Amino acid sequence: MNSLATQFPETGTEIVRIFARFALAASFLSAVADRFGLWGPHGAKNASWGDFAHFVEYTGAVTSLFPSSLTVSFAWAATVAETLCGILLIAGFKTRIASALSGFLLLLFAMGMVTGLGIKKPLDYSVFSAAAAAFLLAFWEPDRFTLDQLLYRFGRLSRKSQTQTMSTASRSY
Repeated sequence: MNSLATQFPETGTEIVRIFARFALAASFLSAVADRFGLWGPHGAKNASWGDFAHFVEYTGAVTSLFPSSLTVSFAWAATVAETLCGILLIAGFKTRIASALSGFLLLLFAMGMVTGLGIKKPLDYSVFSAAAAAFLLAFWEPDRFTLDQLLYRFGRLSRKSQTQTMSTASRSY
């Protein structure tokens, strides 16, 4: 049964997967851009931090359980992790791994926010919801608009042609 009604659920889930990938990636990359002043200087309407120094200060608040000597390292680690996850999610490369890592990263952020700023902040910023979306995305097959699917298709064609070549060679003996 290949009716239009049965095709909608598959198309709908694919749209949701694409939306989840791009929403998570945009959130990560936007936060990174803010740390480097791309949303404006500190105090500007669209900037949360405006520069890396203010982000380091914020990082100190959410990592208050750790020694302050680690704050700059945590800030850089978060920046690298968010950049990597954002790029991987947009490209759709290693989507399941990138999604799972994004979920863990967001969960770590949420726990840091709870311990350093209280429960209200991560709830207001939907950090738990974003983590849940990332974990859900990790359990779905990558959508057709991913580098994963493109590589799979090429790999599948390559394996098929190798299998055909091997079976033809074995018949000739």
